[in-house]
Amino acid sequence: MAASRSTVVLKAVKKIAVQFCPFESNIRSTREFLAMVSSERVRATNLNCEVTAVTKHDKSEPVVDVMYVDGERLVMKGAKLTSQEMFSAFQSRCIAKDPQAKVAGKK
Repeated sequence: MAASRSTVVLKAVKKIAVQFCPFESNIRSTREFLAMVSSERVRATNLNCEVTAVTKHDKSEPVVDVMYVDGERLVMKGAKLTSQEMFSAFQSRCIAKDPQAKVAGKK
């Protein structure tokens, strides 16, 4: 996943909210996704993007809620997804919404 990390661009993203219960066993992919989008390199692609993590001790399902600048939302339930599946869904939407990323992808 380290090779994919350099391609993450948050230009089209307004807010990412990650919510999980740290005591549950099904949160690994959600925490890996949070670590990826929280890195300095990725955050530098859009300084206005708000990344928040909410930990709850209520046995709730891990959820990633992405709000794009055009108002569209992507909600991923991390209990049944791998971090790579979450990243692929997130990245495909980001590329579709960012015209410069489309041009770079065609080269």
